[in-house]
Amino acid sequence: MRIIVSGGGTGGHIYPAITLIQAIRERVPEARFLYVGTSRGLEADIVPKEGIPFDTIELQGFERRLTLANFTRGFKAIAGLKKARRIVKEFRPDVAIGTGGYVCGPILLAASLMKVPALIQEQNVLPGITNRILSKFVTKIAVGAEAALKHFPREKAVFTGNPIRRAVMEASREDGLKEFGFDGDKLIVLVSGGSRGARAINRAMVPVLKEAKERDDVQFLHVTGKGEYEDIMNRLREAGVELSKAPHIRVEPYLYDMPKAMAMADLAVFRAGATGIAELTARGVPAILVPYPYASENHQEHNARALQEKGAARMILNKDLTAETLGDTLRELLSKPDELKNMAAASRQMGRPNAADDIADIVMKIAKR
Repeated sequence: MRIIVSGGGTGGHIYPAITLIQAIRERVPEARFLYVGTSRGLEADIVPKEGIPFDTIELQGFERRLTLANFTRGFKAIAGLKKARRIVKEFRPDVAIGTGGYVCGPILLAASLMKVPALIQEQNVLPGITNRILSKFVTKIAVGAEAALKHFPREKAVFTGNPIRRAVMEASREDGLKEFGFDGDKLIVLVSGGSRGARAINRAMVPVLKEAKERDDVQFLHVTGKGEYEDIMNRLREAGVELSKAPHIRVEPYLYDMPKAMAMADLAVFRAGATGIAELTARGVPAILVPYPYASENHQEHNARALQEKGAARMILNKDLTAETLGDTLRELLSKPDELKNMAAASRQMGRPNAADDIADIVMKIAKR
């Protein structure tokens, strides 16, 4: 079996693709894969390290207004589609899979036009325009959120959830406590704005941690992102927070073992990216979600709202985020164990820990034999 996989730009598109590849390999060990991305995206670094053959298409996403740059990008898109057709023709795949990012558009379109079965893995509650257009051509759409079904042809769309790393479900609370040196008898709050960090969340947390240093009944693991770390450490020092004297507070630039952190968390403060939400709900971790306001078509707010409506999360819009709003919400939830328990149950009910296996089964069914 030969499979083309495309998805890029951010880890939220790349890691689900790699997880899918692993799930398919478990079913068909001899399967051959070709991953198509761009030379500028994170995939150019991550995918080859996984031992997966990698090819590139050079193109950029369009701006949402008429600009000279869009004309240049239009020519690149045409060239990208031509190269995508050549890649599909030469590799002769039995199926093509796209997990998001503008790079997967030409590949899925070329594959569909060349009668190769194709699958979109749509991660968000509100799909982008590219996937809505592609849905008219592809064979199947695996959606990560039930609310996304209404945006696609009924006969093609299937609610599967989003693929998550196996390590997310394999990690135990004990693993996390041992890794980070926390007390399992006290509540643990995990704060992260993603690998690059979220300045708004980081800065709102400084006064929260200043208050938290005076009480050790709640423990905090705050992941700032590498680019934000020095600034936040300086702000904490200026606020009089000496981390050496507050072992119940840990501030890290980056975590290489986020699954263990999630496994021990009683509450999370996160952005509302689809992959982060998929991992939180698979573990049943209640959350305070702060959607990134500049995400395409504001899809993070739609993601967060879906969890809030089910009782699995609280949402604070970025424009409303302050130390006061975040601190008040944290204090309220941490003082109500029954509400946290109900939120955890709602989160777990929304989780789809077997999404990668379910999508792999769909791929097997639609692949040309």
